[in-house]
Parts: sequence; C-alpha cells; structure tokens
Amino acid sequence: MRELTLIGIGTGNPDHVTFEAAKAIAAADTILIPRKGDKKSDLADLRHQIIAKVAPDSAPKIIEFDIPARRADGDYMEAVDLWHDAIALGWQAAAQDAPRVALLVWGDPSLYDSTLRIATRLDPMPDIKVVAGITTLQALTAAHAIPVNEIGAPFVVTTGRQLRDHGWPKGADSAIFMLDGHCAFQTLPLEDFDIWWGAYLGMENQVIRSGPLQEVCADILATRAAARAAHGWCMDAYLLRKRR
Repeated sequence: MRELTLIGIGTGNPDHVTFEAAKAIAAADTILIPRKGDKKSDLADLRHQIIAKVAPDSAPKIIEFDIPARRADGDYMEAVDLWHDAIALGWQAAAQDAPRVALLVWGDPSLYDSTLRIATRLDPMPDIKVVAGITTLQALTAAHAIPVNEIGAPFVVTTGRQLRDHGWPKGADSAIFMLDGHCAFQTLPLEDFDIWWGAYLGMENQVIRSGPLQEVCADILATRAAARAAHGWCMDAYLLRKRR
C-alpha cells in the first residue's frame, strides 16, 4: 500500500458526499469496506451504494474485511490500543496487493474517528490523504436548525463517557456529546438543561427530539431503545445547553 486516501462520506446520506469525495472515490484503485457483523450490515451496504452512485463507470476493486472485536474487559485505553493494532493488520492483509487504497469514513476522519490513528500503525507508512466530510455535529445542528454556539460563546465537543465519568464540562454553557451508548445525560440535573437529540442523522430514518431535558428525557430513552431494536444499531448525538 503506497497511497491511502481517507474519504469522509458524511453521516449516512449519500447526498452528503462532496464533489471532492466523489472524485476521490472514482480515482481509487481499491476501496476497503469494513464489516461489523450481520446486525450492522447496512453500514457496509450504504458504502456500496455510495460507490455505485458516485463512481458508476470507474468500477474500483472493492475488498470487504471483518472488523475485529474490541476487548471489553481490563483497561479501556489498552483495549483500544490493541484493537487499533488488530485493525491495521486487517487493512494490510486485505490490501496486500493494492498500491492505491481508499477507505470511506463515516462523518469526517478528524472528529471522533480513529482511522487516522490506525493509519499511523501501518508499516511501511503509506502516503496519507484526507478528504473532509460532513460531521455528526453539523448534521445534528442542521436537523434542528440551530446554531451550535451562542453569540461569541465557546462550546465543547466531547463524549458520553466523559460526561458519565467527569460530569458537566467546566466553563461550558453548550456541549455536544457523541459516542454515548448509555445516554449519560440522565446523570445531570434534568431541570438545568435543554437538549437537542438526533439519531441516524441525515438518513431516511432520521429521528430527532428537543426541549427541556426533564420533559423529553423519557421520550428520548424510549425512542432510542426502539430504534436500536429495529435496526440493530444506533448512531446518535445531542447538544445540551444550560437553561437561563
């Protein structure tokens, strides 16, 4: 693998693919597509649909590979480190005869995605190029038609794990939370916050909720559980803002 192009494809809507991303997909010799088990097969299917839509005449070689399971016990950072090593080895095994490879990355490779970190583990290191994509942050605020920040004010982007383990970010009035499979907003004093929540953002099955957290918390929990049961997976994010 001499060249690796990481292409941000947005949050699930093929229309999120930029002209730059479409050109990069069409120019790729080989595209790797991860498989995450039968319950998440539609994530791989969507990548196939995007390739067929934006590069119908280029016919890049497509290689699917299985994503190894991450160890659930022991130290979290150590488990992630070992998991990334295993994924990098999987890339190299899948693309051993492909000099120019592309990966379609959900959202954007720079925001709460480990593809760039995994790429640094490849040996020898390929020439890495990145094509930016629409992020969950943008899709969430667009779905609710709201700005992410108040006038001149900062905001925080962090994870549900951080909220659960360390509480509300110090000095922040607004924060977007990602990678939260346990709905950590339940740990906050509900009466102090407004929430803008969304799942499957940008996709046909997008679902959003908003309002005072104490009024919509139960609805969000029930809606998320039902969606996960129906689809086998759920990607969601939310903006919390302190009430004045």
